[in-house]
Amino acid sequence: MAKLTVKELLDLKGVRQISFVQVAQAEEAIAASEAGMDMIGTGFRSETEHFPSLVPDSHFQFGLVWGQHASAEEALRSSMQAMEAGAESIYCGMSPKIVEALARDGVPVIAHVGLNPPKATWVGGLRAVGRTRDQALMVYQESRAFESAGAFALEMDVIPDRLAEEITRRVSILTISLGSGPHCDATYLFSADLLGENRGHIPRHAKVYRNFAQERDRLQNERIKAYQEYIADISSRNYPENAHCVSMSDDEFQGFLDSVD
Repeated sequence: MAKLTVKELLDLKGVRQISFVQVAQAEEAIAASEAGMDMIGTGFRSETEHFPSLVPDSHFQFGLVWGQHASAEEALRSSMQAMEAGAESIYCGMSPKIVEALARDGVPVIAHVGLNPPKATWVGGLRAVGRTRDQALMVYQESRAFESAGAFALEMDVIPDRLAEEITRRVSILTISLGSGPHCDATYLFSADLLGENRGHIPRHAKVYRNFAQERDRLQNERIKAYQEYIADISSRNYPENAHCVSMSDDEFQGFLDSVD
């Protein structure tokens, strides 16, 4: 699979759906790329900087971690570092003013509308945004503001599907659905939800394709049993056995004894 550039992603608007997944581990990035994922993203941290080199044929997006940038200059510096590390695009959940500063310097920015967890207090908590006329207008106006600021794409987080469809029709940039229905240009999920890593609450919009949490529990139980068997073998002197030891010939050992005696 050839890496999709920002231009090629934009050319896909209205042509076909774009697949997008957020990963947290290198193994997930590699697996997503081998599966044929169009876009792979993760937060930009020291432990993730090598991820793009592992998937050279996939469009890789680094996200600016919320709360780590207090100005456009700080966000721009991190964006340039992320692109130097191999990112094709940058997610920025900050204001249109910050997005404009990044875009003006050639950074391909994915902006954010709808539910933004760090700012959820403004909409009454972790819930869908845009169900009322006023909220829908707010989401639409924010979308147009990010378009004007120079973002090339817009993550739509848990807004009504019909609102997402209408905004997608009215903007020239890509729209990315996270819990916002099937009518955006791209569809986005977190690997942790997709793979069933989470226990307890599962977001309504998430489709779980595997049960990694159950598998991890099984492996943890197997670890405990293995340790118990190991302890029992030590107590009963069943380990180590001859096969686990280094041998020494009788002659060499007798020579050693003669030397020390």
